[in-house]
Amino acid sequence: MAEQIRVVTLNCWGLKYVSKDRHERVAAIASALARSDYDIIALQEIWVEADYNQIQQSVVSRLPYTKLFHSGALGAGLGILTKWPIIATNMTPYSLVGEPTDAFGGDWFVGKGVGSVTIMHPVLGPVQLFVTHFCAKGGESGPEYNRTYRLVNAWEFAKVTRQAAELGRYVIAMGDFNSIPTSLPMNVVLSHAGLVDSWAASHAHIPPPSGMLSPIEGVINYGVTADSPLNSYRDSEPSGDPIVRKYQGKRLDYILFRHPSPNGSNDHLPRLICRDSQVVFTDSIPGNSCSYSDHFGVEATLVIDMQAEDKQDDMASLKDTSAMWFNSPSELSSNAIAELMNAFNTSYRMSQDRSRKELTIFGASILALIGLIIGSAWVVVPWLNPVFVLLVIFLSWQATTKLYEGFIFGNWERKALQNVIEDLELHKQILVSQAPYDR
Repeated sequence: MAEQIRVVTLNCWGLKYVSKDRHERVAAIASALARSDYDIIALQEIWVEADYNQIQQSVVSRLPYTKLFHSGALGAGLGILTKWPIIATNMTPYSLVGEPTDAFGGDWFVGKGVGSVTIMHPVLGPVQLFVTHFCAKGGESGPEYNRTYRLVNAWEFAKVTRQAAELGRYVIAMGDFNSIPTSLPMNVVLSHAGLVDSWAASHAHIPPPSGMLSPIEGVINYGVTADSPLNSYRDSEPSGDPIVRKYQGKRLDYILFRHPSPNGSNDHLPRLICRDSQVVFTDSIPGNSCSYSDHFGVEATLVIDMQAEDKQDDMASLKDTSAMWFNSPSELSSNAIAELMNAFNTSYRMSQDRSRKELTIFGASILALIGLIIGSAWVVVPWLNPVFVLLVIFLSWQATTKLYEGFIFGNWERKALQNVIEDLELHKQILVSQAPYDR
């Protein structure tokens, strides 16, 4: 018996009032998905509910079970559409997603996190589907503490996906991870959760680039989904990013999967094998010169291998290099844990320094306000009154902002970092205690 699961993920770039050509692109995405044969669709940045409904209605006859996740002030922008019945849903906001004063970044307001639905598959039984969108802040260069929020996202994402497998479920995780394959966040995701990268599994034969690539080669051979010259929304200026220059873009979007953790009674489960994975939505939308989104999508075909049920040596076969199934839990290396701890501890100290500066500004603003209020009693020149009013408004705004940023958000940020640091310390201790038994 051979069955397959067809999966696609796409960052729709659906920011209201901000994203260019949104109505035309959403209509084109809905039309393309209506003609497709996907069993599972994962969407990111689908912020406008009407846009999600348009896509949902276009595929409802084939994918009747759907979930749009809600989080933060403006929504999570995450959605899943599936062929099989949904029996449970969950939305887990990330503890750190951005700063409240970073209005242009917007991560604080949209409540990024990981959404999940559990479906009942006719062959595999319970399968937990995850969709996420990591923070983009920090890029790929420089010290790891530049990407602290993304590293927190990666750790919390890896924990919930690993827990799903420990509950005896198959896991399929999709989304825009805003991280290249060799980055520390993806190391955390793949190693701690024991997830398999569908693109890497189906393109293991592709060697690293040895010279200048064409944009098409970057997409076909190396899975580029963002910053590609083939995308109409990429900046026309040459990129200064060495990763973009080397690969003609970045691979930031993934479809990941894994099997349930072994418990003594499930050693001979069916296997998921990635038969094929491709970058999709690379063309312009019909009748227009614009791309479907500022990201390309990724599709994967996961084949269900039922022969695994009859193999006595299944545990060994699932660990071979072609499968990488991680039936024995994969773990972060000591170097990766050290990098994480260093990044989080550095960010903690930086947060303390920033809070002290912001609270100093708050104190100075309050003193200046008191001085203005007292001094205004001796002002006899009428035209100075509007100036005093404007100064009072500015100082009041600055004092309020710095108090919120330095005290409320500063403590919020450090408490979240402290939780993750303590979590990693405990995980490290457990690994050390288990090491003698592994030899």
